Amino acid sequence: MLELLSEKQNIWNFLANDEKPIVVYGMGNGAEKIISALSQYGAEVSDIFASDEFVRGHFFLGYKVMKYSEICEKYDDFNVVLAFASHLDDVIEKIRKINDEHRVFAPDVPIAGNGLFTLEFVKENESSFDFVYNHLADDESRKTYLDVINFKISGKVEYLLDGFYEKSRVYGELLCLCDDEVIVDLGAYDGDTIREFTGFTNGKYKHIYALEPDPRNFKKLERNTAEMKRLSIYNMGAWDKCDTLIFDTQSSRNSKLSSKGVPVKVADIDSLIDDEITMIKMDIEGAELHAIEGCKNTIVSKKPKLYICAYHRNEDLFAIPMKILSLRDDYKIYFRHSKYIPAWESNFYMV
Repeated sequence: MLELLSEKQNIWNFLANDEKPIVVYGMGNGAEKIISALSQYGAEVSDIFASDEFVRGHFFLGYKVMKYSEICEKYDDFNVVLAFASHLDDVIEKIRKINDEHRVFAPDVPIAGNGLFTLEFVKENESSFDFVYNHLADDESRKTYLDVINFKISGKVEYLLDGFYEKSRVYGELLCLCDDEVIVDLGAYDGDTIREFTGFTNGKYKHIYALEPDPRNFKKLERNTAEMKRLSIYNMGAWDKCDTLIFDTQSSRNSKLSSKGVPVKVADIDSLIDDEITMIKMDIEGAELHAIEGCKNTIVSKKPKLYICAYHRNEDLFAIPMKILSLRDDYKIYFRHSKYIPAWESNFYMV
């Protein structure tokens, strides 16, 4: 694996040693995490800027929030550190434009788990990365896999900008969705992926089961799917057994396990759903391995198509496919990255 990688220096070390000023683009929890990590590596942030519509003369972490044009007037050259995530076309194009003028870095800070994704992390787990790379089903998967790893090490956004894969191609060319699918959507949020699935099949499906643990998101899911037939929705999370866990629901879409929060019921799919499942999608904020364990009987006996997010924990890039192949070694594994910066929407598709 190491000999295949282009990047040999962590973003944190590069920014700490480079002489250009560091300016952070964005505010919020992501910015706080990134600025803290930069500080640990001895990299000092010079300023913070936001999109013009969010600049109103206020301060964030003691920095006066500036406009990009003001940053350009203040510094001849600088490194931009992106501190938010987006899949929106206009935002992506803005990032692309800024990167053409001044190098944009998007540090990879995992949503769940501890530690940063670094070159040292790859070295420590090289045999596992090699195993997955060698089991990917096509050249595009292998290229995308290397691009995402190079991105996570270096933070260079061009690794993502040059390789977005359209979801319609995922559903048509990889998962080959048809009009009699029995789909289990784990982490259904407000029904966004249900809309994608049914949009691709022109509203035809056999049954959809959707789980969403966050109470507020579940209400949106209820409202957005109220007119749908052959749909079963559950205000619960996916796990390896039936239980009640504590979820932090303060992060909107990204509700996740926490030491404090609200109690939420969780269940294993093997005991919850008795149907001829044809596809399972998992986007559950770092609980994917537990959910896989909870549907292992379904995977072994029915071999459903799998759509599993691979960006919540550092180890997801190897632990998820290795777990699936330990259950059934006849899955073909594809890896794609759809439109998102940073490397959210980097997913394994298994058939």
